[in-house]
Amino acid sequence: MGGAWALQRGATVLDDGSTRFSVWAPAVESAAIVILSDGRNSEHPMERRDNGVHETVVAAVGPGTDYSLRLDGARDRPDPVSRFQPAGVHGPSRVVDPRAYTWSDAAWAEVATADLILYEIHVGTFTEQGTFEAVAKRLPYLKELGVTAIELMPVAQFPGRRNWGYDGVHLYAPQSSYGGPDGLWRLVDAAHAAGLAVVLDVVYNHLGPEGNYLAEFGPYFTDRYKTPWGRAVNFDGPDSDEVRRYFIDNALYWATEFHIDGLRLDAVHAIFDFGAQHILEELATAVHSQAEALGRRVQVIAESDLNDPRLVRGAERGGYGLDATWSDDFHHAVHAALTGERNGYYEDFGGVEPVAKAMRDRFVLDGRYSAYRRRRHGAEATDVPADRFVVFVQNHDQVGNRARGDRLSELVALEQQKLAAALLLLSPYIPLLFMGEEYGELSPFLYFVDHGDKQLIEAVRRGRQEEFARFGWQGPLPDPTAEETFARSRADPRRAGSSPHAELLRLYRELIRIRRHEPALRPAAARSRVESDTQAGWLALVLEAGGRDLLAAFNLSNAPAMIGIAIPAGAWQRRLATDEVPYGGNGSLIPSRVASDGAAPIRLAVPAYAAALFRREDH
Repeated sequence: MGGAWALQRGATVLDDGSTRFSVWAPAVESAAIVILSDGRNSEHPMERRDNGVHETVVAAVGPGTDYSLRLDGARDRPDPVSRFQPAGVHGPSRVVDPRAYTWSDAAWAEVATADLILYEIHVGTFTEQGTFEAVAKRLPYLKELGVTAIELMPVAQFPGRRNWGYDGVHLYAPQSSYGGPDGLWRLVDAAHAAGLAVVLDVVYNHLGPEGNYLAEFGPYFTDRYKTPWGRAVNFDGPDSDEVRRYFIDNALYWATEFHIDGLRLDAVHAIFDFGAQHILEELATAVHSQAEALGRRVQVIAESDLNDPRLVRGAERGGYGLDATWSDDFHHAVHAALTGERNGYYEDFGGVEPVAKAMRDRFVLDGRYSAYRRRRHGAEATDVPADRFVVFVQNHDQVGNRARGDRLSELVALEQQKLAAALLLLSPYIPLLFMGEEYGELSPFLYFVDHGDKQLIEAVRRGRQEEFARFGWQGPLPDPTAEETFARSRADPRRAGSSPHAELLRLYRELIRIRRHEPALRPAAARSRVESDTQAGWLALVLEAGGRDLLAAFNLSNAPAMIGIAIPAGAWQRRLATDEVPYGGNGSLIPSRVASDGAAPIRLAVPAYAAALFRREDH
């Protein structure tokens, strides 16, 4: 595999047929490896070192061997760095040799950050089978769609067979019901063969409530900070050096052993570190260094609700040096404008002005007062290149955290869905699609779990009901623990073949095709200008890129709008209009050509909830 780093903890298969076992467990006096695959459950004591690491080498033990760790001679636990948990979160670990898989992606050409068009997938509900193998069979469809990367929701081993992935507790073990490590190797290899990068969602702010044995090994968690989902990780307290290593090693592990092209770090605002070097900066530096050693590119992308540009500024400017960050504001602005919703965090949005500001300034809340939070929020980020921001009009959170898990296709008409697609894919940022969005999937994406603890199951049900009651929800919620809830969340791609889904899919494909072939639509490649009329409900985006200039016009109102905007001199040809017949319209009423003298504003009539793209032709 090459590279300067290799995983030292867990089970490492050696060339002589033996296996070295290593675990950091300062909380125990003694540890032993119990081999479970030899029919005798043989026990092998580990040597305890001064730094709390216990190690031993067991002869004639290789891949496929099941084992557990016996702590203080009293309790058997899975390995915290287990590569495979075939029997689930409570079962024994299995020895895996990553060298056993023969990769075929030596010719893989990575996708630059600015060229990312992300497609978010929940492995369990993207297909009927809910496996890595089944996702791989859908790659030709995604290649035809035109996206350049798939983004997998977390795949670290979680309890049962149904979970979003954010309750993972074995961070090194790909979910067994999805296909384990072999299934993930094959999926990444197949994605690279199809020309698609793979971004993996990882959770470093907490671990799930069931099967989380880390605290029995050492001080992985702290009570100094709180998260909404579980105990906060100890990144800056006593004995935190090895804790930091555990999570940084995990990031390097995915990049090295699974050829992952990018990591999406979940909710980094809940990663607490008051040390001199923030864990996010240290992790990004380590990942970039390992990627260089491997001769590859690996992106580190943050999800954060802080609107903090420090995440993506370089260390020389006091930043953490991540490659990109999610911008929820873009979603909130578009959603509020198209649906009219104003509850919860949508209180800070509504109308055209926030959409225009999101297009222009990266964040809407960039130090502005937030009525929802009752304080100022965010910081200015206009100095940061546009290719550092990931935007979306749907994702797993924004759909799944609704009481009924309803998608945009259930909230607005086809014309507004098409307008949302145009806003997303003609924006100056990195676009992300949520699985099924491109054809207007109607199945909800609900919250679901599969815990084995009855008290925990009841706590999840009660907590979910209480959470939505605070927002005024009166009726019953889908039971997150019921298999039916999971089944209802499964996407049905057969819908894409019938109207109006086929027309929406055709629009997404064409928008993506245009995006990939127009230099001005590459984030940070063009000089952009945004103009809007709050009263009339329109906004326009002018992208100037050395003569390959574009004009995108959007009408977010329910009445026709006359857009007046100054654009560079020349003849402008319409490339696309969302009201054209192939996209479910009755024939576009938007002019096919406009001319500008470079001084007086042009006047462009755009129907309600429609968008159009023009390109300057004579330069």
